[in-house]
Amino acid sequence: MDLKLTHKVALVLASSKGLGKAIATTLAMEGAIVIVASRNIDELTNAAQDIEQQTGGSVTAIAADVTKATDTENLISQVAEKFGRIDILVNNAGGPPFAAFETFNEEQWQNAFDLNLLSFARLSRLALPHMKKTGSGRIINIISGSVKSVLANSVLSTSMRMGVVGMAKMMADELGPYNITVNNVAPGMILTDRLKHTLPPGKNADEALKERAAKIPLGRIGEPHELAALVAFLVSAQGSYITGATIPVDGGASRSIY
Repeated sequence: MDLKLTHKVALVLASSKGLGKAIATTLAMEGAIVIVASRNIDELTNAAQDIEQQTGGSVTAIAADVTKATDTENLISQVAEKFGRIDILVNNAGGPPFAAFETFNEEQWQNAFDLNLLSFARLSRLALPHMKKTGSGRIINIISGSVKSVLANSVLSTSMRMGVVGMAKMMADELGPYNITVNNVAPGMILTDRLKHTLPPGKNADEALKERAAKIPLGRIGEPHELAALVAFLVSAQGSYITGATIPVDGGASRSIY
């Protein structure tokens, strides 16, 4: 299937590794002009080179800390100036720490807000004028399966991701007339560093992953490229009638009816 992404300009956040890198790789394979962004320029440059080698596509690395307004503004400005347009924005960020509600202080709540809600709002707001100018656009928010069912000790993540869900629904309503779609992708257990960091300390990692996989209907942990495939479809011409949706990629782990 031709997703018609050739020459589309796609900005993917938190893309030096994990889900972000998988998404950037998939979009580059589909012919998109990809810009990868994260805080660590060395890791980012290595990721960009790796993606180019795998795909033969064009990948640009720009370092940015999305919790800083000036970094975010400079990032969007650089992309718009270099490529003349922004067609696709994939909002993504590392998740906040896991722990019980009462253990988090004011600073930790603020950090989670800045990273996992405000950065998504800020990047979207800055990218929108460029999408409106071309008469179309795609915004994808990578959130968490915790918006569909309770995930123990995920209060910071769940609180901020639920805010993103509400924001995306409102944006989809407001931006539909401009042919701009806004959707959320909610990963369940996908084999990334973040999942590994949530495993019980002192327990064999392979055994812990097997125990978790046994609770998933498909009987396994997901791979980053499987989530990336959904993102590629949502930002494609074929995905043009999907907006305001929150779609889990979790192997059926969520038992929620809706």
